[in-house]
Amino acid sequence: MASLAFLLTVAVLCSAATASRTAATANCSRASVGLTPLVDLSSGSYQGFRGGLYPGGRNAPSTVYLKKGMAYVKLVKPRAADGRLSTSGRVVLLSIGMSNTTQEFSEFKRMADAGTRKSPSVIVVDGAQGGQDAERTKDPSAPFWSNIDRRLEADGVTSRQVQVAWVKQAIARPTEAFPADAKRLQTNMRAIVQIMRQRYPNLRLVYLSSRTYGGYATTQLNPEPYAYQSGFAVKWLVQERIEGKLKGPWLAWGPYLWTDGTKGRRDGLTWTCEDVREDGTHPSASGRQKVAAQLVRFFETSPTARPWFSRGSLSSAAAAVSTG
Repeated sequence: MASLAFLLTVAVLCSAATASRTAATANCSRASVGLTPLVDLSSGSYQGFRGGLYPGGRNAPSTVYLKKGMAYVKLVKPRAADGRLSTSGRVVLLSIGMSNTTQEFSEFKRMADAGTRKSPSVIVVDGAQGGQDAERTKDPSAPFWSNIDRRLEADGVTSRQVQVAWVKQAIARPTEAFPADAKRLQTNMRAIVQIMRQRYPNLRLVYLSSRTYGGYATTQLNPEPYAYQSGFAVKWLVQERIEGKLKGPWLAWGPYLWTDGTKGRRDGLTWTCEDVREDGTHPSASGRQKVAAQLVRFFETSPTARPWFSRGSLSSAAAAVSTG
């Protein structure tokens, strides 16, 4: 009897566990939501707002704005712990964001550090943290920022060596309608960038990305259409910098990550149910690798990233430092 009772207990527990896993399974039936990626919406609009990543429906910075960015690129040089230029100094590339950001950027760090193309002077530090959405990190006194200080110290670098950042943020459990939701995120990210400007005095370049596809989500953490609409928050914040309404580091798009699920977009990027975990929101191993690969490609090929990120590129900058 005792043995039978034990077996029944095990069966009940296994059944409950199976039910829990089933309830948490991503909604793989929602493989597309019918929205057009911003990069494919250059000549169109969404609820009255023009597509494209940059003003005028463009997917790349204007010649004038790119020229301004290149002036900031020239300021990215190896620095010692106290921030002074040094031939043996470092350039810190820091991530800022929430759980998805840290999961994706940590994979990027692994790939970049294991590769042969990244300059040895570039130190990749993952500052993003789980549960730290834009509502929390917009507060300059939030523990998020002191946690980053400890991560920098653990990697043997300082806040004065942070010169480039990748920011990917979102608002947890949003409820506002568009465009209010995107404008709220834009406001939060503006505050975050200003905090970064104060904490990292040598910060020159900030690249921003919006969310990946959220159609498979089974929770209200950040489902569609909020994931899609976060792209407008990034677009509008970058536009503020272009128009001179913001001071500080040069802002630009990093890789644009959103695509319409398995329907994809013109460049062939898709986001399948295998790319997410059980909640349909956080990336699986394949999803993390997919985003990390886009980051690697971006930093190795972008005209404002390649000059400081690629191996050999900073050696000339270091030589310039030594010769005065």
